[in-house]
Amino acid sequence: MSKIITLTFSPSIDKNVSVAKLVPKDKLRCLDETQTPGGGGINVARVIHRLGGDVEAVFPEGGATGALLKQLLAKENIPLLSVKTKNETRENFAVLDQSNNKQYRMVMSSVKLFEKEWKKCLEEIDNLDSVDFIVVSGSLPANIPLSIIGKLAKISKNKNAKLVIDTSGKALKKALYEEVYLLKPNQEELAYLLNVTKVKKSKLEAAIKKLLHHSKCKIIAVSLGEDGAMLVTKDETHIVKPPSVKVKSTVGAGDSMVAGIVFGLSKNESLKNALAYGVACGTATTMKSSTALCQKVDVDELLKKMSK
Repeated sequence: MSKIITLTFSPSIDKNVSVAKLVPKDKLRCLDETQTPGGGGINVARVIHRLGGDVEAVFPEGGATGALLKQLLAKENIPLLSVKTKNETRENFAVLDQSNNKQYRMVMSSVKLFEKEWKKCLEEIDNLDSVDFIVVSGSLPANIPLSIIGKLAKISKNKNAKLVIDTSGKALKKALYEEVYLLKPNQEELAYLLNVTKVKKSKLEAAIKKLLHHSKCKIIAVSLGEDGAMLVTKDETHIVKPPSVKVKSTVGAGDSMVAGIVFGLSKNESLKNALAYGVACGTATTMKSSTALCQKVDVDELLKKMSK
């Protein structure tokens, strides 16, 4: 079985509550409180583990919230390798207003990592043996230099591992010009990479091929929301659409898609089948409330429907 490593530079504790109605100044009684481990790569690891993949999560952790993060991952039996940091791991908050079924998400800024801390994360990965996939998912703290993408590409190349990146902003654009195996932007991020405001669906494949022509990246998979996803290489194009489902929350759907694609690739599935895994995982996550992620039983059921 392929060994998958995920790297999360901005992990979090995601706290969720619901209230009868959001009212200014009133003391609001919170219900249904949950807290889950969060952050792009951590979510990817959680989903891959549920699917039965061999995965290990690498991340920085600090203070009491960092210790809690490790405890929450241990409850899910997620193999992990954490790097101690001076600053505390951040917390994010989400509130569901039961009166209108709308969710309000408060996302805290990424915690600053000192140079020796983010370098230690790279060292830990570099010291691992027999790694097949390195998945870097989530935002980069503002103080981390963009050159870290190149360092990760070099580590991956030396290990003969496939580098998968799902990030945003300047880090995403930097990844386009490094030796990355797979890049996973959404439609808005794709437009950003192309320096345009929007990409028409009819022009999507051509736009992605244009990016690939000028980049070192081998595969670009673009998430399309309820329309599924498109995966493009210089020689292949695949589109996978999900069955219609009742969407409860889109939180974590993108991370779940990345997890499904990588899991499929780790099983030596074709690119089209790996994309189907990704779409099934992303869709299954939208069927869950709040920040809950997909379960294997739902993913398998969706895959059966999609194969008919």
